[in-house]
Amino acid sequence: MTRPQTDSSGTAAPAVSAVVLAFRDEPWLERCVHALLASTGVDVDVVLVDNGCTDGAVERLAPTPGVVVVRPGENLGFAGGCNAGAAVASGEFLALINGDLVVEADALSELVAFAAKPGIGIAQPSIRLSDEPSRLNSDGNEVHFLGYSWCGGFGKPAETRTAPRSITSVMGAAMVLRRELWDELGGFETRYFAYHEDVELSRRCWHRGLELVNVPSAVVIHRYEFGREPRKIYLSERNRLLFVLTAYQSRTVLALPLVAVELAALAGSAVAGTTGQKVGGWWWLFRHRRWIAQRRRQLQSERVVSDAELAHLFATRLDAGNYPLPAWLEPLDALLAAYWSVARRFLTRS
Repeated sequence: MTRPQTDSSGTAAPAVSAVVLAFRDEPWLERCVHALLASTGVDVDVVLVDNGCTDGAVERLAPTPGVVVVRPGENLGFAGGCNAGAAVASGEFLALINGDLVVEADALSELVAFAAKPGIGIAQPSIRLSDEPSRLNSDGNEVHFLGYSWCGGFGKPAETRTAPRSITSVMGAAMVLRRELWDELGGFETRYFAYHEDVELSRRCWHRGLELVNVPSAVVIHRYEFGREPRKIYLSERNRLLFVLTAYQSRTVLALPLVAVELAALAGSAVAGTTGQKVGGWWWLFRHRRWIAQRRRQLQSERVVSDAELAHLFATRLDAGNYPLPAWLEPLDALLAAYWSVARRFLTRS
């Protein structure tokens, strides 16, 4: 730790290990790490994972007191990189913080205060857009019943959120949880590589009856880039289906119009020129079908809360502020919402 801290009563401050990944060019990485180390009300160390940083920022930060560098020698993706960092973390609490994000001084202590509460799984801050910090990047992510996920509240005034509230899913860019819970969950599933691993981890908390919470008083600024990963379409679509096929109960999967939606998605990918990525995702799922069945058994065996009890968490319309729905898809979105209103009754019927 960089410096032992105590609170006003003289009690030792909570120990937090912040895992930060460095990938390619990282113009905000040094600001990110120094802001974490300057956090108040907590004792922070930073585990910096070199996932293929190309601008020398990792080397410049390596001698910094309180920083431990992990060099896996390859890009492990977001999921694998976070797992590698968490494996050497020593804090009672684990913070996952993007390298293009800067925390305010009291943000971690605010998040820890909630993550420490019984019945709370993960705490997420108010994630603000760097080009307009008065507006939200995410105040808790939304998850559609078909598995699509997006930044909740994107572009909306941050002042609209003033009180902590329950959320469906956290955004992996900034989150805090107890290290004990992380170990119990086994961290992220590395096969996700990037995208939707935070959705699965969030859902598994809900399966255990643990609430996720957004803490508006904990503020972080994010240099948000939607398309930094060139394989985003492939990974997002593949992982969405992986999530649905493993995290949902059989009754839920059978209630979904998956085949029709996948055919519509294939047509959409043809228009967008991403057919290869869409089909590639299907092929990956087919090749890994035995592992998917095994993962499904694991996730279903650990749950104590049914999908029927969690159905209210799902978004019914695709209204992502960071990725607006094309006008030609709006009728399909409305049709799916109407379908779900009926299917949900099937799920929740005793």
